[in-house]
Amino acid sequence: MSGPMVSGSFGIWDYVVFAAILLISALVGIYHAVVGRGQGTPEEFLLGSRQMSSLPVALSLTASFMSAVTLLGGPYETYHYGAVNAYFAIAYTFVVVVSAEGFLPIFYRLGVTSSYEYLELRFNRWVRLCGTILFMIQTILYTGIVIYAPALALNQVTNFNLWGSIISTGIVCTFYCTLGGLKAVVWTDVFQIVIMVTGLVAVIVQALILEGGVTNVLNNAHNGGRLNFWNFDPNPLHRHTFWTIVIGGTFTWTGVYGVNQAQVQRYISCKTRSQAKVALYLNLIGLWVILVCTVLSGLSMYSRYHECDPWTSGKVEAPDQLMPYMAVDILGGYPGLPGLFVACAYSGTLSTVSSSINALAAVTVEDLIKPYFTNLSEKELSWISRAMSLLFGAVCIGMAGLASLMGSLLQAALSIFGMVGGPVLGLFTLGILFSWANSAAPWDT
Repeated sequence: MSGPMVSGSFGIWDYVVFAAILLISALVGIYHAVVGRGQGTPEEFLLGSRQMSSLPVALSLTASFMSAVTLLGGPYETYHYGAVNAYFAIAYTFVVVVSAEGFLPIFYRLGVTSSYEYLELRFNRWVRLCGTILFMIQTILYTGIVIYAPALALNQVTNFNLWGSIISTGIVCTFYCTLGGLKAVVWTDVFQIVIMVTGLVAVIVQALILEGGVTNVLNNAHNGGRLNFWNFDPNPLHRHTFWTIVIGGTFTWTGVYGVNQAQVQRYISCKTRSQAKVALYLNLIGLWVILVCTVLSGLSMYSRYHECDPWTSGKVEAPDQLMPYMAVDILGGYPGLPGLFVACAYSGTLSTVSSSINALAAVTVEDLIKPYFTNLSEKELSWISRAMSLLFGAVCIGMAGLASLMGSLLQAALSIFGMVGGPVLGLFTLGILFSWANSAAPWDT
C-alpha cells in the first residue's frame, strides 16, 4: 500500500470530470424545462403526467436508493465486518416482492400523488398529517447527512473543497428539480447511476490488477476471515449475521420501497400498473449489481490494506474515508480517474437529494396545501410545487451546514430515520391487512 496520506492529489482533469457531471445534470433540467413547458399541473410536474416508462424509473429507483453514504460506507462494512452483508441480496428480493405485490397495487389503484393520502382514506386526516410531518422531518435530516458526510470524507482525503462541493451539488439539485420536475429527476438519475457503476468498476478493476486478480483477493479475504457467509448466529445484538441482515434489512427497506414517498412517487408515475411492477423488478437487478460492486470493493480494500490499516495507522480519520483513500491511492496516476470516483460518490448524493426535494414538494402540495386551500387553480399549484422545490433545496443545504456544526445531529438523524420508518410502515400494514382497524378508540366504537 502507499505510505503517506494521499491528500491533495487532485488535478485539473479531476476537477474537469467533476464539473462535467454537474453541468450535464443541470442541462437535463434545462432540457425538460424547455420541452415540458406544458407542465401546468402538479401531476405533470410531480409525476411526469404518469407517463414514465419502466426502464428509466427502475434506474432512478436504484440511483436514489444508493446514496453516497452507501457507496462510501458499504465497502467499509465488508472491509471490517466481512462479506456476510452480501445477504442483503435476499433482503432486497423480499422488499421488492412485497412492495410490488402488496403496496404498489393499492397506491396505483387509488391514483394518489402522495402515499400519505392513503392514510386519510383509510383512517382520517389527522393520521395522514402525522405521517406527512414525520416523513418531512426524517427526510430533511437524512438529506443533510447525505450532503455533508460524503463531502467531508472526500474533502479530508482528496482535499476537494468542502463547502464548494456542498453548495454546488445543492444548487445543481435544486436547479434541475425546480425547472424540470420529476422527469428531470428521473433522467438525471439514469445518467448518475451510469456514473456510479462506472466509478465503482474503475476502482475494482484497478484494485484487482494491482492485487494479482480475483483469486488473490479472495484468498486474502478468506485468510482474514472476511468470507464469513456461514454466520447464522441468532443473537440480535451481533452487527452482521444472516438473520439480522435478512430480517432487519427486509423490514428497514420495505419501509423505504413500500411506503416512503420518494420511492412510491417514482413507480406510480409509470404509464400502467404492470409497467410499475416491471420497474420495481428491474430495479432489483440494479440493487444486486450495486451490492456486488460494494462487496468486491470492500474485499479488494481488505486485500490491499490488511497488513497496514489506513484508519488505525492514522492515514485517514474516519472509516468512511477508506474508500476514497483507496480510489485516490490506486487511480492517482491516471488523470481524471480520481475525479471519476468523486463524481461517482457525488452522483449518489445528487440522486438521493433530488429525490428528497421532489418528494418533499409533492407531500407539501398534496398533503398540506391542496386539502386546506381548495380555491387554488391547477396552474397556481404547479407554480407552488416549483417554489417548494426551490425552498426545500435551500433547506437541505442549510441542514448540511447545521450537520457540520452539530456532530451529534448525524447520529440523531439516523436514529430518527429508523424510529420513524418502522411505525409508519406498521401503520400502512395495519390498514392494508386488518380491515377491522380504524381511527376510533375502542370505547368510541
